[in-house]
Amino acid sequence: MQITVNAKPYDISAETLGAALAELGFASPAIATALNGRFVPTCARDTILLATGDQLEVLAPMQGG
Repeated sequence: MQITVNAKPYDISAETLGAALAELGFASPAIATALNGRFVPTCARDTILLATGDQLEVLAPMQGG
């Protein structure tokens, strides 16, 4: 299915948010996710089903000042 991740289109085979993150290489537990503009907590990622056209934002903490 086609989804957008951080403003870039991707074709993925995963059906859940958790599986999509793994497929896309986001392995760090220290990331924040938003699906279609709504925050998704880590504990819910494996239960959230994706659909074609979904917009996913993945944010990682940055170090610095």
